[in-house]
Amino acid sequence: MEQAPMDTHRAERISETIREELTEIILFEMSDPRIGAVDITEVLISPDMRHASIRLHLGGSTDVRRQTLAALDGARGYLRRQLAGRLRMYRVPELHFEPDLEIGSAERLEQLLRRVRKTRPREASAGTDDIIE
Repeated sequence: MEQAPMDTHRAERISETIREELTEIILFEMSDPRIGAVDITEVLISPDMRHASIRLHLGGSTDVRRQTLAALDGARGYLRRQLAGRLRMYRVPELHFEPDLEIGSAERLEQLLRRVRKTRPREASAGTDDIIE
């Protein structure tokens, strides 16, 4: 069944509120040393509003990212209870944490572009002399 426009708007509002509240809880209220640098990039709510996919940009090494994801998965119940106290919802969605792979790809692409730009000026200046003459 397709969502009505009002439901879509509500889902977007709830997604943004969950993103803001989880950011606040994770950054300022949790003290788990396994949690490294985390940025919640997106919250996707299922049409029935029972599940929320929390997409994360995780900083640090692969091990730190893995530990952070494991710590957040372990704290799902705590985070959900905290959200229940802050949100006016009949049911707080189940939280599912996942790395935002698009962000990682974008960073990798930017890194490659920077590397190309460093070598490119030398090649470009050599090529422009030929064009001007």
